Amino acid sequence: MKAGLFSSGIIGTGSFVPAQIITNQDLEKIVDTTSEWIVARTGIHQRRIADINQAASDLSTIAAKRALESAGLEADELDLIIVATITPDMHFPSTACIVQNNIGAAKAAAFDLEAACSGFLYALNVANQFIAAGFYKNILVIGAECLSRITNWKDRRTCILFGDGAGAAVVSRVDDGYGFLSQYLGADGSGGSSLNMKAGGSRLPASLETVEKELHYVSMDGSEVFKFAVRIMTSAAEQAIKAAGIKKEEIDFLVPHQANIRIIDGAAKRLNISLDKIYVNLHKYGNMSAASIPVALDEAVRSEKIKKGDYVCMVGFGGGLTWASNVIKWAVRAK
Repeated sequence: MKAGLFSSGIIGTGSFVPAQIITNQDLEKIVDTTSEWIVARTGIHQRRIADINQAASDLSTIAAKRALESAGLEADELDLIIVATITPDMHFPSTACIVQNNIGAAKAAAFDLEAACSGFLYALNVANQFIAAGFYKNILVIGAECLSRITNWKDRRTCILFGDGAGAAVVSRVDDGYGFLSQYLGADGSGGSSLNMKAGGSRLPASLETVEKELHYVSMDGSEVFKFAVRIMTSAAEQAIKAAGIKKEEIDFLVPHQANIRIIDGAAKRLNISLDKIYVNLHKYGNMSAASIPVALDEAVRSEKIKKGDYVCMVGFGGGLTWASNVIKWAVRAK
């Protein structure tokens, strides 16, 4: 249901992944693991790794330009840029400000948002509010990560999981009856220790000791995150579908966070949604955190799996712990 002055939806998408590929066979040479073990437990075959000279803003900039081209907009038509990331170029200025300068969006406000793997959906739902309220007309939302920079390549529990990439979406006014039908956000801070990076902030500033103790890498309790993810992916999707006023059977396409094929399969069974309605690309890219959903969304749109009038549900979970979902009736830009 529309909850504002205007109907708001996505009018363009874009994505970018680095050229360098690290396969499971490559990882076999680095840590004690096998490709068969990785595939059986995660579904991942390979992941993309940014060049040493590439940062989150570089990946974001390419994805942003592709999304603007898809939307038929110029950068100076943007009112706001939101970048969701846990791997910004630096603490400040924001990655969004760097992207703003890179693409020449001089009229746009800009800020970063951090909700880990849920970040893109958090940012997308924030953008929807600005558009629906009539405050802005065109907003660029980006999910971008260089997780290879905070991955411990000696830790076989985590280095097999993550990859780098960026995806973007342009949110704007759309015809009435289309666009965002619902959105849902949630968090449980009591689970924060299950997935985090302990050092580098004001609690544990970077020091020789934090580096020696390897506290600047992703730390994860895999079993706890897995149990949480299967449960919350299902309930978050159900919440968004219910709020949209439609039935699960009416969902044409589900775009989930690409973390683990077992989590996706588990959610599909609980939701009773057939796998042919779910877009999966984690076998190619691994878990790209905030970038995973927008990259998958862009690929689904460009391959014409998602078409005008389709009911699309996006759902994700991440560190925090956080979760988010929404339902969109896919549309083109309002005339």
